[in-house]
Amino acid sequence: MQNIKNDLLIKEIARQIKELRLSRNLSQEDVYLDTDIHCGRLEQGKNNITVSTLKVLCDYFQISLSDFFNRIEKHLSK
Repeated sequence: MQNIKNDLLIKEIARQIKELRLSRNLSQEDVYLDTDIHCGRLEQGKNNITVSTLKVLCDYFQISLSDFFNRIEKHLSK
């Protein structure tokens, strides 16, 4: 099976993670200390994020996965 990578989607996920972090006045270090996730790497939008990692971040930011993806869909459809 071929590894499929959607760069536009990955970049939008990265942007949304950064937006959520900044809207809560959190540093990348704050997120790392609380979750053990290097969100700085994710925010660069170069690597594909796993669903498990995204779920941990959504729980941390108190947003459902469906709401997270709705935000992405709204932005990509503009």
